[in-house]
Amino acid sequence: MSGATLAGLLAFPALIAVGQVLFKLASRSVGEADAAGIAGLALNPFLISALALYGAGTVLWLFVLKRVPLTQAYPFMALSFCLVPLLSYVWLGEALSWRYGAGLTLIIAGLLVTTS
Repeated sequence: MSGATLAGLLAFPALIAVGQVLFKLASRSVGEADAAGIAGLALNPFLISALALYGAGTVLWLFVLKRVPLTQAYPFMALSFCLVPLLSYVWLGEALSWRYGAGLTLIIAGLLVTTS
């Protein structure tokens, strides 16, 4: 596997994780589910940024899948389950527990088992 392919496999879950945090930030500004609230949400810079990251990530994922079988690439998606809580802790001040650490360890171990 080339360095560029590995970088893509690592970058995709990172883009998804950052997008998830941006979705959370966008959700803070959601008002009522009326036309004005939806229009305001459509112009929300956090939402726009999250959607742009998801779009860029999807294009990147297509290039990765061109070079790597899906069965080899997909386990890297589990990294997003590791990154989202970390980014939420750093950017949103959300708490982490020992269970997160245990789960993180299991996910990384699973990734190593499935990709080696």
